[in-house]
Amino acid sequence: MTLLAKIQERSAVVAVIGLGYAGLPLAVAFAEAGFSVLGVDVDGGRVAALDHGESHIQDVSPDRLRRLVHEGRFRATTDYAALGGADTITICVPTPVGQGHLPNLSYIEQAVDGLAPHLRHEQLVVLESTTYPGTTEEVIQPRLQAGGLRVGRDFYLGFAPERIDPGATSSPGYTLATVPKLVAGATPHCRERVVALYATIVRTVVPVSTLKTAEMAKLVENAFRMVNIGFANEVALMCDQLGTDVWEVIDAAATKPYGFLAHYPGPGLGGHCIPVDPYYLVWKLKTVDFPARFIELAGEINRSMPAFVVSRVATALERRGGTLRGANVLVLGATYKRDVADTRESPSLDVLALLLEGGAQVSYHDPFVPALTIPLRAGSAALATTSAGVAGHDGWGLPGRDLPAAGNGAVAAEDGEAEHRLSCVDLPRGLDAADCVVVCTDHTTYDWGDIAARARLVVDTRNALRHVPQPRAEVVKL
Repeated sequence: MTLLAKIQERSAVVAVIGLGYAGLPLAVAFAEAGFSVLGVDVDGGRVAALDHGESHIQDVSPDRLRRLVHEGRFRATTDYAALGGADTITICVPTPVGQGHLPNLSYIEQAVDGLAPHLRHEQLVVLESTTYPGTTEEVIQPRLQAGGLRVGRDFYLGFAPERIDPGATSSPGYTLATVPKLVAGATPHCRERVVALYATIVRTVVPVSTLKTAEMAKLVENAFRMVNIGFANEVALMCDQLGTDVWEVIDAAATKPYGFLAHYPGPGLGGHCIPVDPYYLVWKLKTVDFPARFIELAGEINRSMPAFVVSRVATALERRGGTLRGANVLVLGATYKRDVADTRESPSLDVLALLLEGGAQVSYHDPFVPALTIPLRAGSAALATTSAGVAGHDGWGLPGRDLPAAGNGAVAAEDGEAEHRLSCVDLPRGLDAADCVVVCTDHTTYDWGDIAARARLVVDTRNALRHVPQPRAEVVKL
């Protein structure tokens, strides 16, 4: 039976490499569509938990996963050899940036090199990981063809970038099924099979002409957000200088029914895509001696926002006769986005680090994050004690920033860098003790009226208290 027929009959075995924020929801979607799904991940602990129906992803409930495991629709393994029995293989591994915002393709290369010895005729390989234009054709295809099989003739190759909206399953938003799916193939036959595969789980599939087109489109999506948020953040800096309310200014501009799309400022830029992915395009363009000036400038502005937030805290405290050094500062929200349990690249962590380095007595509250480890620069005022620490990882070797902690305090990590460990505090007691409360993430679980009634001073980076009439606290907006 041909691969197309297997896909159409849902008898194909679908494999997903990388069972993280993008891979696990994808694997579950294929399993719920009737396929037998194999998940591959290098983290043995994660694999064992998944095979027992324990989900580590907020958008995949344990009940959904347990049902699929019980029905034999989903199983996980660390063994790449199992991919020999799969008909389609989708790669969903991290694509971080390293020092100097240089692309790190090591996780893609590791996945492809693990798969290559088990590649066989009539298999489809699809990359979902965001990367620079040319990766699928220049990096993946040669590795897969090294064994003698030829793309478009013996096996099929495609690119279909992930478009995950974290938290969409728990609140109104866009789900994997409702967001249109961009797909491309190395050849027309490849594209035909990629379209057929994703049409089983996505309502609208959008085929494009080339792999590079799809790779570029994904980066343009994320760069658009990065640049426009960077502009909103710069407008906040302008309004601070001019004595105007940035939130009112943007809302006023947004009343124009055409030609304007509102983006809002914040404490910085976070998440697994927007602060990272555009630098893949920056790097690629540098190889052809073309500067991506908007992206680089937006990145500079966005990275400056945590320091601006801390300066607002220091100024507000000084106006009330205090100083940042020694002040009790409570940060609300450690995740990069409301109502998700994801701290990757969260600007809240940078705000916490800068507050600690400024000598503040810092605490935080986040209903999704029980403990944090905050990296600090050498010589920080937060360093009071030293002991051995342990760096964390997410199963694919990426640095972790939300490690369990036994208590609060500064320590020296194994690599010599300093870090400070914090545990989530009791919210009412934290509010009562704080000289200043900093709103970094506006989770919907927070009672803003109660916060405004308990706190004395609030620096609100999200305009979260806008609907609170006559707050007891002094409210300083971004």
